[in-house]
Amino acid sequence: MTGLAWIVVPTYNEAENLGVLVRGVRAALSDARVLVVDDNSPDGTGALADELAAVDPLVQVLHRPHKAGLGLAYVNGFAHALRAGAGHVVEMDADLSHDPADLPRLLAAAEAGADLVLGSRYVAGGGVEDWDLLRRVLSRGGCRYARTVLGVGVRDLTGGFKCFRAEVLRAIDLPTVASTGYGFQIELTYRAIKKEFRVMEVPIVFEDRRVGQSKMSRAIVLEALAMVWKIR
Repeated sequence: MTGLAWIVVPTYNEAENLGVLVRGVRAALSDARVLVVDDNSPDGTGALADELAAVDPLVQVLHRPHKAGLGLAYVNGFAHALRAGAGHVVEMDADLSHDPADLPRLLAAAEAGADLVLGSRYVAGGGVEDWDLLRRVLSRGGCRYARTVLGVGVRDLTGGFKCFRAEVLRAIDLPTVASTGYGFQIELTYRAIKKEFRVMEVPIVFEDRRVGQSKMSRAIVLEALAMVWKIR
């Protein structure tokens, strides 16, 4: 693989999940760098991340003073990874909804020629577990809505398990990305498509968090719906 692989993981109150996630990443990719971007979590996630970094030289921690949005957490993390010489940068959730065992498949697709690889729930072989009917309908409907408004063929525009080639992140002008949450995920993929990068979807199964509290809110959903028109 060309360049280092960095896994960027934003956290807020994920102390119960972080250790399991880092061990999973290490089992899947023994030489990957893990960057935890913590927003001064009250439950001590940042301190736990420091402990993990103290025993694993491939783990680093970026501490932010307070919650400043998921989108900006990723932008800060991506910038850090690029400065450190990353060849590929992966974003994934800290709550174990994204299975670290899928990382080699995403990186293999990137190595095979894809510029942006999406871990997709909505292609053949993908799916979700432990969601009620309403959440399934909202998620699929949101993806279909965004696809229609933006005129793109990507099936899973709102997913947050992605592998970027470093050149893609440099080209899409990260400092000008203003959206957060689902809107952030849609905007980055759309910018990559508009820049004519090759986007590939790899099937994954998304499993709802078992520990901790979801960060999803009505405000995040509404922001994404409105942001689609601004992105266009």
